[in-house]
Formats: sequence, C-alpha cells, structure tokens
Amino acid sequence: MKLATRKSKDRDGELLVVSRDLQTAILTQGIAPNLQYALDHWSDVAPQLQKLSDELNAGKAKDTFAFEEEKMHSPLPRSYQWVDGSAYLNHVELVRKARGAEMPKEFLTDPLMYQGCSDSFLAPRDPILMESEEWGIDFESEVAVITDDVPMGVDAESALKHIRLIYLVNDVSLRNLIPQELGKGFGFLNSKPPSAFSPVAVTPDELGSSWKDGKLHLALRTDLNGKFFGKPNAGIDMQFNFGQLVAHAAKTRPLAAGTIVGSGTISNKDRSVGSSCLAEIRMLEIIESGKPSTPFMKFGDEVKIWMDDTAGKSIFGTIQQKVKKYERM
Repeated sequence: MKLATRKSKDRDGELLVVSRDLQTAILTQGIAPNLQYALDHWSDVAPQLQKLSDELNAGKAKDTFAFEEEKMHSPLPRSYQWVDGSAYLNHVELVRKARGAEMPKEFLTDPLMYQGCSDSFLAPRDPILMESEEWGIDFESEVAVITDDVPMGVDAESALKHIRLIYLVNDVSLRNLIPQELGKGFGFLNSKPPSAFSPVAVTPDELGSSWKDGKLHLALRTDLNGKFFGKPNAGIDMQFNFGQLVAHAAKTRPLAAGTIVGSGTISNKDRSVGSSCLAEIRMLEIIESGKPSTPFMKFGDEVKIWMDDTAGKSIFGTIQQKVKKYERM
C-alpha cells in the first residue's frame, strides 16, 4: 500500500491511503489519524489500511478524492529519530580521494552514519530556505526506510523485518560548513538543516521484485534546473543494505517506531549514469583538473527527485524544491 500525509492545522497532518497510480486518495479517519499513530499500532492498524488500499485500487472505496502532491507534507512531518548512513562507498571514496586521503579499511565493514534533525522536516514541495549562498547549498538524492520498534542488538537479517515503509529523501547539506564542524571532532549540526521526503511512502511488498536483499533495485532520478543530473541505480554499489544499516543504528540502542534510516547519497561507479549530489561532481572535477568548476546551488535553483517503476510510472511522487533566501523576522 501507499501512504501520504496531507498538510492540516495539526502539525502531524492527516494520513491518507493513496492509489497505486497516485491519482486518488482516501482519508484514514477511524483507523489512524496520522502516520506515527499507525506505526505505533502497526499490527492492529496495517490490516485495516491494507483493506482500504485494496478497495481504493479496485475502485470500490467511498469518499475518495484526487491526490494532489503539492498539498502533501513529508509522510512523517517529524520523527523521533532520523539517522542517515553512507552506504555507497564510491561516493565516500571520491570525496576522500579529492582531498588526497585514503579510505580506511574499516569503512568496508562498519557503516558511516550520522543523526540529523528530525523535529521538523520539509514538505516535498517546500522551498529550501537559506540565509547565504556561501554556505555551499547542496542536495543529496537518497532512499530511506521507516521502521517499527526495533530491539537493541538486532541482527541485520532480523532488522529487515522491522522495515515498514520505503520512500525518497533530499538530504540537504551545507558543504562549506562541514569541514569546520567535522574539524571540531563532534559531528554535524549546522551543516545538516531539515531534509525533505517524497510525498508517498510505500510498503515493501508494493515494490515487488525491485525490493530484494534489503535494497531497492531501481534508478533514482534527479534533475537540476530542468536538466538531467543523474539516474544511478539504488541497488548497485550499495555496500550495506538496509538491514545492515538498521542493525548498525540499533547496535547500542532500541529504535522507536517511526525511526527513519537513510541510505546516503546514491552513487554508482558507472559515471555515465550521473550523480545524486553536486559535491560528487565537484570531487570528480578536482580529481581531473585540480579544482571544481560546478557551483553549489544558488537562490532560484530547483532540484527534482523521483523514482519510476519498471513500467515508467512514478512510485513515490516527486520532491521538487527551489532554493530561496531566508529572511529573519
């Protein structure tokens, strides 16, 4: 099934079941007021939501309405926890190579992961508000999963069973703030502002054979200012699958229902498919010519992120965001 959250006066929005073709939707009133509630009570709520989804896709549901992506929030407008990995080592290796550093051997066996801000996500059509272009504004096109309650110390195979929903994310990064923050030896804070997620989140069964071995084997598409930027396959060159990423996050702590775990920037060794962030393009330019020529995002720039199924139909809807100047009140 496919789920979405419509913006409302309530900061957690209204939960919707969305048709497979993203054309119609229905409110889940009486079953679950919002997605966090559904995740907290998944074993009881999921069968009812699935029945509603089956009726909707069969054209038998009542009180349906047109699904309008621009009225949607991120499926979870806020979350108890958002952690993002870096599962595509091609991306990590390029970044380190550009500054003349070797990739540590432990990166092959131990995932990189940081904890981002999760108290207020951006909606998929919200602008990216920034005070300064000098911060090095970048997008990162990624896949993410939402879990139910995950016990501490879970193994990777068991962790896969705790994945309830899958969707896309634009993990906004401020590249020029990162070096100084990491230099302090205490991780990201100012360099990782709120992220935006796709309008729709889907259950693993909805993806069919494209969801295999804890990976989503489809191309993640990114356009920048209306031009092709990249279409790397999310199932290729992924060193750690989502079971391993969830297990890593839960190594020393249980994860509450509604925890979001990201894949990190999708990156393939095949350069013909393009990239999923500006930093990677800049790293390739540094490696080739000694300096970057591609600028980071400027005010007015627009990024578009989406994923099609094998029939060419959008699965999760579209993240489409413009960078705008933030004016303090």
